Amino acid sequence: MSTVAPPPRPAAPAPPGTAPARASGPAATRVVVGVGPVSARDVVAVARHGARVSLAPEALCAVAAGRTVVEALADDATPHYGVSTGFGALATRWIPVERRADLQRSLVRSHAAGTGAEVEREVVRALMLLRLSTLATGRTGVRPSTAQAYAALLDAGITPVVREFGSLGCSGDLAPLAHCALALIGEGDVRDAAGELLPAADALARAGLAPVVLAEKEGLALVNGTDGMLGQLVLALHDLDVLLATADVAAALSVESLLGTDAVFAADLQALRPHPGQAASAAHLRALLHGSGVMAGHRGPGCTRVQDAYSLRCAPQVHGAARDTVAHARAVAERELAAAIDNPVVTVDGRVESNGSFHGAPLAYVLDFLAIAAADVASMSERRTDRFLDVARNHGLPAFLAHEPGVDSGLMIAQYTAAGLVSELKRLAVPASVDSIPSSAMQEDHVSMGWHAARKLRRAVDALGRVLAIEVLTATRALDLRGPAVPAPATGAVRDLLRARGVAGPGPDTHLSPDVETVAALVAAGTVLAVADAAAPPTEEAP
Repeated sequence: MSTVAPPPRPAAPAPPGTAPARASGPAATRVVVGVGPVSARDVVAVARHGARVSLAPEALCAVAAGRTVVEALADDATPHYGVSTGFGALATRWIPVERRADLQRSLVRSHAAGTGAEVEREVVRALMLLRLSTLATGRTGVRPSTAQAYAALLDAGITPVVREFGSLGCSGDLAPLAHCALALIGEGDVRDAAGELLPAADALARAGLAPVVLAEKEGLALVNGTDGMLGQLVLALHDLDVLLATADVAAALSVESLLGTDAVFAADLQALRPHPGQAASAAHLRALLHGSGVMAGHRGPGCTRVQDAYSLRCAPQVHGAARDTVAHARAVAERELAAAIDNPVVTVDGRVESNGSFHGAPLAYVLDFLAIAAADVASMSERRTDRFLDVARNHGLPAFLAHEPGVDSGLMIAQYTAAGLVSELKRLAVPASVDSIPSSAMQEDHVSMGWHAARKLRRAVDALGRVLAIEVLTATRALDLRGPAVPAPATGAVRDLLRARGVAGPGPDTHLSPDVETVAALVAAGTVLAVADAAAPPTEEAP
């Protein structure tokens, strides 16, 4: 597996139910899918930035070897699940040879039963790449021509229309993957590389591709995996890396502008509780606040501040716990990226065996866990925002940071927006994985609901970025109001970025929503973080 260029920082996550046009990015990048696992970086490059896709020669050899095993079973008088039987609760029905192509086509058609809004293009491309990666292992028994056709569909930028509801996270993401398989056989609707909606048959013809006629087991191999859950997890982890570091930037701005202290972030104090995420967050905060004239101006014998509120003082503990949660989720994702999930599966020694590895529990748990972490980080951020607006707690700033309080409302309603987002994040933090609804005539009597956990997490990641954006917007206005003291180079750089992008500083009320949206886009794209870190000393050298 290889790519030739790194993808840029993430764009803002598209709202659920939209079908954005193909993302811009390093168009020359090509991901070559081999027998080994794809990387998270490859998933982001293909899903979000439109990287090209092809199969390595060794992968085609592995696929051919796996197919030989399946074909040897096709004429066996003993029933073999997925080869010569029905599916799910119909697994006891033996299917004659002349009806097996019908069996696979019927499986795809019946399982493509999704409903609701369209799933985002990047999610569909991610799950397709991950299914292709499993096909490339040779453990699914598809023909090399079918694996090549799937790669060609992805490479052409043809994205099947997948609907919001349909997956229970067991057996994997059946309905979403079935919609993708449906496009492969020339049925259903797709969007082309330009985002145009059209029938799959027309899109295949335009791209010079032929529909696939599925053979034994191939329909099952195309729909039986955790790829939708995993793809969304990988994308969320990519975005959370940026957002949790940006939470440090927002907290640094708030500590500085609320005349707090950075003494609590000292390395020796943090080492007394040796959580790695906490140490990393505290070191980042020290670097971001290094050289602050605002903070230097209120230190000394005249300072009566003994300790700051929890939302300021405990930022490394909360942000760090979220970082450690991301690290745990990443370990789960990496194991899943290395997995070959199908049922039945072609084993290394040539058996075809039923198994339960399609169950989404490992992914569902961490998807829910990340939503909890996102909600808590956002909750702390909103509390810092609220402190700026209250004259009883903001240490000399005007009410609501308004130009003329009473005539102007300042950022009063921006805090309402943050509070509404935090309330939504708390709802999204309710675990999906504790639920289970039996299906398939009680054959599939315990399911993971991992797809629903993934959908919740995408919304949570987007909401977290917006809450952080409101804190950055608020804290930079307060920083201007603290003048003429000079801020830290890092926090000052963020303030200057916002002003350069047209975000208003102190002054009479203006239309606020465009400013919130501008900052939210800068946060999601990683621009706020990049600007701050470029102006700060290296973390390991910060005092």
